[in-house]
Amino acid sequence: MVPIVYTFVFSFNDSLKSNITWRGFTFDKWLNVCQVQNGAVCEAFGNSVLIGVVATVAATTLGTMIAIALVRYRFRFRSQTSLLLFLPMATPEVVLGAGLAAQFLSLGVPKDMVTIILAHTMFCISFVVVTVKARVASLDPALEEAGRDLYGSATQVFARITFPLLLPGILAAALLSFALSFDDFIITNFNSGAVTTFPKYIYVSAARGIPAEANVIASAVFILALVLVVTAQVSRAAKEKRLAKQG
Repeated sequence: MVPIVYTFVFSFNDSLKSNITWRGFTFDKWLNVCQVQNGAVCEAFGNSVLIGVVATVAATTLGTMIAIALVRYRFRFRSQTSLLLFLPMATPEVVLGAGLAAQFLSLGVPKDMVTIILAHTMFCISFVVVTVKARVASLDPALEEAGRDLYGSATQVFARITFPLLLPGILAAALLSFALSFDDFIITNFNSGAVTTFPKYIYVSAARGIPAEANVIASAVFILALVLVVTAQVSRAAKEKRLAKQG
């Protein structure tokens, strides 16, 4: 926890170009977070959020469909497909990043925001499939059969029964994908070209001292994540307590 505390404390440091030594307490960095280097830190943060959201939507959509297909259907090369989906999780990121960069180079694809999104979608799909696949396997088929017995169409059964039951797993997979995408540096560095993401900005700035504004954004993201987790846990506990009283 010491690095997290250090990051939070030094976000209030009255620093100049470097944020290594403590110079005094100030709120200016929080109030003017986008003023450093003509807003470079906010631009990098915005790029990371945009890439994370697009890659998460794409990976979650494709991964959910693949997970359902792997659990519910029998087809040729099913076991081989499952193996291939696990390989990106076991392959070192430097190998994935270099391999993707070589593919984009050989195809003549310029490195920009699109190549980063494609790369992030590629490695996030595996985590989505693993997460959603476990949720699909735990579903009771009798619930869907009951829907069909009540003359529900395939679309209605999926929309009203299957999807709501899969939703917790899908949301968990989406949050995991966004966290992996937002945090990634190695694969991004190989395939980003001139585009700067927040982890890339931190790495480049580390040589001369990370500005306090970067600490502000990092602290804000950590606090937001903490609030979401606490809210979810409190809501879950309240729901369980309410159900226990009803029972």
